[in-house]
Amino acid sequence: MISFEFPVNERTRSLLRLEQLYRRLAYFVDGEHANEHHSALLTLFELMETASRADLKADLLQELERQKQLLEPLHDNPAIEQHTLDGLLDEIELTTSRLLELTGKFGQHLRENEWLMAIKQRAGIPGGTCQFDLPSYFLWQLKPAEERRADLNRWAAPLMPTAGAARILLKLLRDSGKTHHYLARKGMFQQMSGGKVVQLIRVSFDESLGVLPELSANKYALNIRFVSAVTGEVRARQTDADVDFELTFCKF
Repeated sequence: MISFEFPVNERTRSLLRLEQLYRRLAYFVDGEHANEHHSALLTLFELMETASRADLKADLLQELERQKQLLEPLHDNPAIEQHTLDGLLDEIELTTSRLLELTGKFGQHLRENEWLMAIKQRAGIPGGTCQFDLPSYFLWQLKPAEERRADLNRWAAPLMPTAGAARILLKLLRDSGKTHHYLARKGMFQQMSGGKVVQLIRVSFDESLGVLPELSANKYALNIRFVSAVTGEVRARQTDADVDFELTFCKF
């Protein structure tokens, strides 16, 4: 099975983007080659821009608190594993505390580092980080991998509370999902929403079908169109085959 996730609102869209960037950052930081650490640094710059929205921190704190208020009454539910619930509540509490400790604009410590900002500026130019453009950066890339990794972890550390918040909220959102089986006849499926509000929609199907889903959704209707999974210069066309798929609606 292959799954595609579609955010329905801007908050979920931001969370998914943060998740992707933090995963990429962790992957490249763990690498050994200077090119991998260059990619990690570029990802740091992407995170700085993606999460710089002024109300992001407030949004995360608000949603974490709301989830905490919803979860705490479950202590009285015998069907809930109390150890797991306590661990989740402790994680929310710790992440909230770390977010509250953040002061100033997201990534401000990076913006105040002139050396890093010089790299960021040159990185926006194709081939702009060559040795003759940034000789000091070239020297940094010649350092042992463990030294470069230590620098990257130090620069990333103030950003990590946001990673924790995004991870917790996306886990809760995904775990809330209710899955239904449907058939898209000749690649088309439509369902009236009836005013139902969700934050995330997941479409899953057999990867061997060789199709991709195109989705549009609002409070009135959901439309899914399956097109041929093609690459290169060939234009994707709607499949003529019936597609058996799973549809999962996730909401807090």
